Amino acid sequence: MIERVGTTPFGGGRMSARVFARQAKVAERQEKLQAGTGGNDTGRADKWQLLRALTEARGHFGLSDRAIGLLEALVSFTPDRELDGSKPIIVFPSNRELSLRARGMAPATIRRHIAALIDAGLLFRRDSANGKRYCLRGDHGDVEDAFGFDLSPLALKAAEILSLAEQARAEAKALRLVRTEVSLHLRDISKIITAALEEVRSGDWDQFLMRFHELSFGALPRNVDAPSLRSLRDRLVAFRSEVENAYLSSLSEEEMSGNDLQNERHYQNSNTDLPFELNGQETSEGAEAPGKPEPRRVAVSLERLRRICPQIGDYCSGGMKTWQDLQRAADLVRSMLGISPDAWAKAKKAMGEQAASIVIAMMLERAEDIRSPGGYLRDLTAKAERKTFSIFPMMQALERNRE
Repeated sequence: MIERVGTTPFGGGRMSARVFARQAKVAERQEKLQAGTGGNDTGRADKWQLLRALTEARGHFGLSDRAIGLLEALVSFTPDRELDGSKPIIVFPSNRELSLRARGMAPATIRRHIAALIDAGLLFRRDSANGKRYCLRGDHGDVEDAFGFDLSPLALKAAEILSLAEQARAEAKALRLVRTEVSLHLRDISKIITAALEEVRSGDWDQFLMRFHELSFGALPRNVDAPSLRSLRDRLVAFRSEVENAYLSSLSEEEMSGNDLQNERHYQNSNTDLPFELNGQETSEGAEAPGKPEPRRVAVSLERLRRICPQIGDYCSGGMKTWQDLQRAADLVRSMLGISPDAWAKAKKAMGEQAASIVIAMMLERAEDIRSPGGYLRDLTAKAERKTFSIFPMMQALERNRE
């Protein structure tokens, strides 16, 4: 039978019924471990793995990071890597040494965190008659008795701490997923409202913008709790549906019924016609005016464009499979390049939406070399307005650079 020693605090410290009950429970469990009747319970744990798990589960125990830091300092005074909770694990550092290992923690702060660790059931006091921490050694230098802090409760809680750490990791992962959902909803809603305002769509988009600001302002505080984040996610899902429906309602019948072939365009100037892809084949379209010489035609396929301008594909959510995918990606990329809605609208009018989108794809490839993307596009737009713009030399130059 294990010898029960007095563990009441020295001086003015009070003994509580809860601490006394914990001491009795720990002593009973240690008796079983020493007698070999603990079953699968070994009462042993790697101290550094245990501290790592406790750091993850500290919220359950109501401990601050500084309290964990102090416990780590106390654990560092044990010589063995493995904590054996089948018997008392007494450490007896001086106040000065404990403060040094706790990164200069003040004595008053140490006392406060010691109390928190005891309250969490991870530590017991074993005070000497005069409150000093020390050990008594035998003739051969072995420690026969010691007074200080008992770490055996920490070792005996290993299974609980490891389980709570796993639970905390799962909760943190779930929270990250919800936070990601919230971020994506905020981004998509912002894009739709911005597009509607730039395109001067019918609808109360100023009101939608105000509501968006109300939802997004402080929407992701650093220490937001899971229920609040899920509530925000649900509100954003409903708001996104409302915004998408309003945008779809603003589209014309032509925009709603348009398919890939209807939206594929070709553009003609003094140098070239810009063709489109039909059933995977490169083709060129457009009747020449009577009496005019046939212009030089250039075949441009999506496959060739993907090879020359691979970066634009990163901005297509499902990959760049159609010209419409390219046009949607170009709308996003032009904003990232700092090109104003006005410059973009003029470029599409002068070049055609498909040609302008290809220009944006090529500008993205050369983003580091173009000092003013907005000015560069305006210059190309002016050439297109004078019928002197050709996309073919630009593509050839970029293609040569990739060889």
